[in-house]
Amino acid sequence: MASNSTDIVRQGYVRMKSRKLGIYRRCWLVLRKSSSKGPWRLEKYPDERSVLLRMSPKVMEISNVKCIMRLPKETKRQAVAIIFCDDLARTFTCDSELEAEEWFKVLSMDCPATQVNDCSLGEPDLLTPGVQSEQTERFSVFLLPSSNLDVYGESKMQITEENLYLWDPHNPRTKLLSWPLCSLRRYGSDSSRFTFEAERVCGINEGLYTFQTLQGQQIYERVHTAVLALAEQHKTLLLEMEKNSRTTNKEAENVLPLWSQHLMLSRSAYWTYNQPAKAAQSLQQ
Repeated sequence: MASNSTDIVRQGYVRMKSRKLGIYRRCWLVLRKSSSKGPWRLEKYPDERSVLLRMSPKVMEISNVKCIMRLPKETKRQAVAIIFCDDLARTFTCDSELEAEEWFKVLSMDCPATQVNDCSLGEPDLLTPGVQSEQTERFSVFLLPSSNLDVYGESKMQITEENLYLWDPHNPRTKLLSWPLCSLRRYGSDSSRFTFEAERVCGINEGLYTFQTLQGQQIYERVHTAVLALAEQHKTLLLEMEKNSRTTNKEAENVLPLWSQHLMLSRSAYWTYNQPAKAAQSLQQ
């Protein structure tokens, strides 16, 4: 740590994309919580020593942050994007996927203006407005045994804007498992099952997961709607990045052209949605 200040939540070296030049430059980034010195904010220093010398940093207040996102590896490796309410974006990369994930989690949890559903954040408060209505939208499923999981059997499935949750059927406050929707590679349903394939995430190995249910089509439609909404958010971010790059005419080789915007979308978005039964069958093969 470069400073013993008690308002520092996280700090470290990253490469942040310049708005003017469009290139990624190494800097020392500090996330500070609200205190008598100021509101929640990110401070950017040239290096770690600059903090000790109390040099003036470039400050980004995060009270107007709309969402925090991990960029797909196909777009930028080890990258985190901060989307503001005016739709401007700031992106930075880390030295490893682990560091990027840690920055993403701490920003997701601590940004006062955004609520990011993540598998590490636990269960939402059942008494908050809107959550009780979601309780009625849980689907009865039976998770078939999988070599990747110790958990199987009856559960309740809930699909939110960003996550798929499994809850204990007898204790609605006990969360069993969760997957971010952006981790789903593909999914499908038929008259008696809902199946998806997911990447390794939050300690859960990658693999194929099948649920016996009479509500497979309803689950499929709910997941499909949420995935497309996430894909639209990713597309908006990419367009903003490309717009900024075109303005500066810098780093053109590292910016995806319009014809490759599909790389920002969830891979699940390219399944044959009007044939869910076939999709489920192909998953089993």
